[in-house]
Amino acid sequence: MEVVRSQKKSSSAAAYSDGVSTIPLYRSAPTLEVRLEDFERFAVDRLLVLRGISDGLARGKKSDEMGKLVSDLWKANMRHPHASEVKDKDIISHFVLRLVYCRTEELRKWFLSMESTLFRYRFRRETSDVHRALMTELGLPHKVVTNAEFEGLREKLSQVARSIGQALPTADTVYYKVPWEQVPELVGSRRVLIKKGYAYVALNQVVSFVVPHFRSHLSKALVLTNRKWTSMIREQEKDRLTPIVEALSTSYLGPDYSQAKEFGEITLKDIDQVARSSFPLCMRHLFDTLRDDHHLKHGGRMQLGLFLKGVGLKLDDALAFWKAEFSQKVGAERFDKEYAYGIRHNYGKEGKRTDYTPFSCQKIILSTPGVGDHHGCPYRHFSEENLRAALGKMGVSSRELDEVVDKAKGRHYQLACTLTFEAVHGASCDAGINHPNQYFTDSQNILKAKKPSTA
Repeated sequence: MEVVRSQKKSSSAAAYSDGVSTIPLYRSAPTLEVRLEDFERFAVDRLLVLRGISDGLARGKKSDEMGKLVSDLWKANMRHPHASEVKDKDIISHFVLRLVYCRTEELRKWFLSMESTLFRYRFRRETSDVHRALMTELGLPHKVVTNAEFEGLREKLSQVARSIGQALPTADTVYYKVPWEQVPELVGSRRVLIKKGYAYVALNQVVSFVVPHFRSHLSKALVLTNRKWTSMIREQEKDRLTPIVEALSTSYLGPDYSQAKEFGEITLKDIDQVARSSFPLCMRHLFDTLRDDHHLKHGGRMQLGLFLKGVGLKLDDALAFWKAEFSQKVGAERFDKEYAYGIRHNYGKEGKRTDYTPFSCQKIILSTPGVGDHHGCPYRHFSEENLRAALGKMGVSSRELDEVVDKAKGRHYQLACTLTFEAVHGASCDAGINHPNQYFTDSQNILKAKKPSTA
């Protein structure tokens, strides 16, 4: 796969097809030219699918729910204006993200898990012809059980089906005969008949036979890709692809909330009330700390200051707000000399005059607050005792609090924040919380809908 800046691009999927299947096995990179803008855009679209899958798994969705989720995510994000290029997009996006996620063991582990889950649910939706084609491509030893062999084993196959709560097999049921060591997942859970060294796998169980092989191949490929990346590609592409690749794994994919679009602006008289009702825990903690201590270090000022900018606090009000707090500790003169510049800078009025955007959840989670700092993600950085106290202050009940803390312990920090949102507002948030300003906007929408009309 060659990434180019020109508009030239091959649209021939056949040149790199993995066979008759509609699901590629991603054995080798496609031999085509990819526009630089497609390189990043396709990867972002696929990343939205994988992150949606990750959220679904963290929420404990059942198999049928996950199947629908994967289908919906794929339809929403992996379309292409030209139907003939849908498969190109599938394969290109996979190989770009393979570059992105090959770089550390933690990234490889996440990508391997999400891609294997995606493959599993896409495979389940395919026909038996596609299943056979994929097994052949993977070189997996299998034979279709003949009618005569099926009739001889029918009673035993029925016993297995009854024991695992599946419909009894009929003459039309397709079974495959495979070496038993190829299906350790089925053997270990006693969900398959074994006879003379062979396992008799029903059509609806074939996924347990295929996915481990897909996963094994991808795991090895990620390690090899990492070697190529570190030894050659990273340096060769340092001015072009490397910045894109290194940013994608931590990128925020939603709106930037650089300006408050939905609710206009908040004023100083509103700020305490909306902080109590609509600030996420990370911002509520910074806001309360500022009110109590009348000071925040640089990281806290940046995180809270840009958030307040994004929810609609205008520059003049922001200066007044910060000065009212800081002057109680450092004095008004020192505030004007040392701190006012930074606030004006955030609003694009000093220095390079950049319109800085509020921090996303990803950026906040990955920050590393030091001693005396209060920025960062409380779900990651708080002790369990402090987290429970902070959540209780927000109004999370003891029953819901345990679930939030469990998600935080499991490193599902954004899901923990989502569950907090749902507990506080009594409403679901299926999209999940990905940005503090999204939390604020969604909260205000709910509160506005609940407010009785004055008409």
